[in-house]
Amino acid sequence: MWKIWYSIFDPRRALIAQAVFLGALMFTIHLILLSTDRYNWLDGPRQKKAEITETVKVALLDTTVKTAG
Repeated sequence: MWKIWYSIFDPRRALIAQAVFLGALMFTIHLILLSTDRYNWLDGPRQKKAEITETVKVALLDTTVKTAG
């Protein structure tokens, strides 16, 4: 039976093909996870536009108070 399998599949080529496929699958899954807010372990969740607007307003108010005083 093993002779039939070896005549159809070369074990080295099959293992290399499997490793390449699993590596590409791993890379794809990691890129998909990094593009989401919940699972982005590098940057963390993105700020919403309302939070950014409030941060800019507070920063502008702080600079005007410091320059006026």
